[in-house]
Amino acid sequence: MSKRVSYQAENAPCVILVRSQMAENIGMVARAMMNCMLSDLRLVCPRESHLSDKAISASSGAQTILEQATVYDSLSDAMADIHFALATTARPRDMTKPVYHPEKAIHLLADRVNHQKTALLFGAERTGLENDELVMADGIVEIPLNPVHCSLNLSQAVLLMGYEWFKYRHDHDNSHFATGGAAPANKRELEALFAHWEEELDKRGYFRFPDKRERMQRNLRNIFTRTGLTQAEVKTLHGVVTDLIRPEQE
Repeated sequence: MSKRVSYQAENAPCVILVRSQMAENIGMVARAMMNCMLSDLRLVCPRESHLSDKAISASSGAQTILEQATVYDSLSDAMADIHFALATTARPRDMTKPVYHPEKAIHLLADRVNHQKTALLFGAERTGLENDELVMADGIVEIPLNPVHCSLNLSQAVLLMGYEWFKYRHDHDNSHFATGGAAPANKRELEALFAHWEEELDKRGYFRFPDKRERMQRNLRNIFTRTGLTQAEVKTLHGVVTDLIRPEQE
């Protein structure tokens, strides 16, 4: 195993590939990441090994990133320590999410990296990210290209976002968003909050229409992921639910 890489910019976002299908593409993503001083690669249910000969050959010298990549069984596990994530997609989605141009998206990440763990999400080569995966992101990035032919290879998408990151960090100082000392909630804490709310709402018949249940759950989660909750705010919302279900004292 290689020593920890020294070419990553401090506090850079991680790159999460969801259901990637081809080892060559994973290798080319590693190459693009090293070009742009990114090193934290996370793989969710890859179809082929990121340590295969095909992946290593395609990485063209970025083997260290592949060796240090982590593999997860679910996107929830891969994002457990993430506070803020942006997902790339070329298709419009039936949900309420802020949509950003790549440059603006990178500005949002740069404002947070000094005090939060951030991530860029990329879906499978053919199908992209599913709605249940997109709902975990805090926003969507759409890369504007020729509308007649806007298809991108996975590594091209990573390179475009990585280059925006590299440019920004090269041209700007380490300015950051003031939080007043409040620690941001990570995705594990948000998932626990969602589960708490959904459990109690389910008991009271809120999800009484089976055909609308998934959309209602996504809408509820979108409300909270858009707000950038802190750990203290998550605890407050847990307390709100607990008090609402407590029997009234006579």
